[in-house]
Amino acid sequence: MTDQYRPKYPIHFVGSIPLENAEAVFRALAASVGERALRWPDGETGERAYWIRWQKQTFDDHPDFELKSASKSLHGYKDALERPFYVIRDGIDAADVRIETMGYAAEAVASYATFAKLKADGIIPASVRFQVSIPSAIALTAGFFEMPERAAAEPIIEAALAQEVQTITAGIPHDQLAIQWDVCHEVVAADGGMPLHYEDVLTASTARIARLLGFVPMDIEAGIHLCYGDPGHKHIIEPADLSTCVAYANGIAQASARPVNFIHMPVPRDRSDAAYFAPLGALSLPAETDLYLGLVHFTDGADGAAARLAVALASSADHVGSFGIATECGFGRRDPVTILPLLGIHATVAG
Repeated sequence: MTDQYRPKYPIHFVGSIPLENAEAVFRALAASVGERALRWPDGETGERAYWIRWQKQTFDDHPDFELKSASKSLHGYKDALERPFYVIRDGIDAADVRIETMGYAAEAVASYATFAKLKADGIIPASVRFQVSIPSAIALTAGFFEMPERAAAEPIIEAALAQEVQTITAGIPHDQLAIQWDVCHEVVAADGGMPLHYEDVLTASTARIARLLGFVPMDIEAGIHLCYGDPGHKHIIEPADLSTCVAYANGIAQASARPVNFIHMPVPRDRSDAAYFAPLGALSLPAETDLYLGLVHFTDGADGAAARLAVALASSADHVGSFGIATECGFGRRDPVTILPLLGIHATVAG
């Protein structure tokens, strides 16, 4: 990091930033936050804006899957989004099913070419890494398969994600890359907000997340975004406090065979109370793991973030050396006209 930017609270972006394209995202980040953010995503623009929903094409186009049903309800939350659910076709052995591509690698390599050009032109700071955000296998399994099919679908999807990471890491220089795993359904399920297809959710999910981290070579940064969802700008379930996130963070850091470089945790807008942050007293992360708290909200701006920040600092001073800032989730369902002001709020709070 240069002398120009030494933020007190480094910035993290979860992934989606709904501007016109990757170049527009990179230029907006360059003009607003610069080196205050150590890793820049490409914004997951276009069809990728609604997190995993663009993966409908993966299952629609695959000869071994067929559409079973569709729903506009997500575990009790109803909105206008149609969510399709698939099954493996009759007569097909799940052990023989392969997904050749899910598109994450192709999008990442294409966006990195833009990133590299802008860095060579001096627009993107030399210290910044290109961040690729990928949903967990459980997110895609629970998001596209009903309960009876999930156990068979999960290993198919996990193998496909492993291949996506392999292609990404073959196509992008390792010292320029960071990979983030998006962990949502596992967090919500641990708090009783949705069922998964296995018992002992926290322990079993932690093992799965550690396995995903293991797909990333040791010389590439890897991290975790913990999430309670954002359909209609509402959580699938409201967290009582940071207990579940802290339990996941501690478990993942312990279970992972490779370093976990960063972990992000959400902070609801209406939680500026010490009770929400109290579980940080149990956080036990290795020195190489950066913590980011998603306490920035557009609706109450820098003042609201500063209030949550002050409580977080007071609640964690004896247990957490330092942390950075973020929003709770990506910006993908946000009106694009709010993006530049939101980036400005980040820059103000970062210091």
